[in-house]
Amino acid sequence: MLVARLTDNHLTTIKPTSKQKDMTTQFKDLIKKAYSAFNERDIDKALSTMQPNVQWSKAWEGGYISGHDEIKEYWTRQWKEINPNVEPVGFNERQIGSLEVEVHQKVKDLQGNSMFDGTVKHIYTFENGLIKTMDIELV
Repeated sequence: MLVARLTDNHLTTIKPTSKQKDMTTQFKDLIKKAYSAFNERDIDKALSTMQPNVQWSKAWEGGYISGHDEIKEYWTRQWKEINPNVEPVGFNERQIGSLEVEVHQKVKDLQGNSMFDGTVKHIYTFENGLIKTMDIELV
């Protein structure tokens, strides 16, 4: 992605740094590790991909939570009532510092009945190589 800046009536093209160019490559394995751990219900492994003060969207309940302890409590409550499975199927760098992950999400009740089977977008930001924020957009 090239960024252009207008200064003094001159358009200047700014080439992205290698960090910006490789955002998808850089964080793809981290994201896959987080989703895999979530699907395996390995909370500690999933949390190892996140900043201690991570901001997380609560799709199931609404609103946001902050930090490992709140995520652990939220997921524990969630898994007592529903059985979600999330698979990343596409990656797209958005704004500088933001990565969109297209996710195939299947949600079943505890009896195995389908509640949702579709695509959502998870939007991530990163800090020091770990997930800083996650938000959700419907497709």
